[in-house]
Amino acid sequence: MGTTLPSIPAKRYFTIGEVAELCGVKPHVLRYWEQEFTQLRPMKRRGNRRYYQHHEVLMIRRIRDLLYDQGFTISGARNRLQELAHPAREEAGADAAKEPFDSELPSMLVDSAHDLSIPSVGFALDSNAVRKELFEIRALLSLN
Repeated sequence: MGTTLPSIPAKRYFTIGEVAELCGVKPHVLRYWEQEFTQLRPMKRRGNRRYYQHHEVLMIRRIRDLLYDQGFTISGARNRLQELAHPAREEAGADAAKEPFDSELPSMLVDSAHDLSIPSVGFALDSNAVRKELFEIRALLSLN
């Protein structure tokens, strides 16, 4: 990405203010992007407070990169995200039923993998759990 963004902390949920700081955009921009990009669906709790998960923060950074750094329009960025998800759909059709962990990760998630900087505080990162979560994210993205 063109600008250096802070690393994403090892947390399960992020508020809209935290995501705004992590992604370098204002909260009202995030709310607008939720309307334009159907893949962004933060969990809403009481009072419609938004809580974003790690994969959504990565997607917002990807959208930001497409719009601000690569110069895409909103519709162009939407189309690009769909293009990146299509190869994953075709591959998932035959291979997912047999062995989901043998197929490659979607390129948009791999491109964002450098954002997975987790501080070393004495715990090991379970790569199988991470892969499983990434495949669940891919399945959610392919529903659109």
